[in-house]
Amino acid sequence: MKTVKFKDLVVYEDEDYILINKPPFVSSLDERFGEATTIIGLAKEYCEEAQLCHRLDKETSGILAIAKNQEAYRALSMQFEHREVEKIYHALAEGVHNFENEVVFLPIYITSHGTAKIDPRGKPAETQFNTIKAYKNYTLLKCEPVTGRLHQIRVHLWALDAPIAGDTTYGGKPLFLSSIKKKYNLKNETEELPLIQRVALHAFSLKFKPLSGKEVLVEAPYPKDFGVMLKQLEKYS
Repeated sequence: MKTVKFKDLVVYEDEDYILINKPPFVSSLDERFGEATTIIGLAKEYCEEAQLCHRLDKETSGILAIAKNQEAYRALSMQFEHREVEKIYHALAEGVHNFENEVVFLPIYITSHGTAKIDPRGKPAETQFNTIKAYKNYTLLKCEPVTGRLHQIRVHLWALDAPIAGDTTYGGKPLFLSSIKKKYNLKNETEELPLIQRVALHAFSLKFKPLSGKEVLVEAPYPKDFGVMLKQLEKYS
């Protein structure tokens, strides 16, 4: 993986906050195995007092808010706690779905293996889904989590029988070009790789109030793999 330059990830910055477009396959926080590159490590090199206000799964790309000081961290943490932050994700789900303000309110329980499942013992979790665009066998969805449980969008889509492409943990399958392109020819002795080699989930935007008080909406453009995947679907599906 090429070297990640923190400054290149920044999509918004003021005196209190930095919002970045996190690339896929980079952990938000330090891992037990001492991975070389993490977002918190890069952020602290950029700003010594940096603290992550929330986190994204390692495979998930997109908008991530970082506070530059304790006051800013506390203020945004309270907004998250009181559900005053609007988080929008885009996901490519398997199947054709016409969701219009489809609300899933199902409790999520974290297992001893660190995965999530729908279980009455779990904590309340709520997500709203809307269709952005339907393709032949896939649907691009706008996902708005009201709560912030582990793997919430992934599990709730699985419960709707609309697992995310590439999400093998929660019922999804890899998306291959050969499955959408007719007369697709693979060269001999080569193995076909998925169009996107991860869970097809991107944190698209974040709306919050900085300490200045005026609400801001920050969007994160699709990373290359997500953009290429949609381009191929537009072309062949």
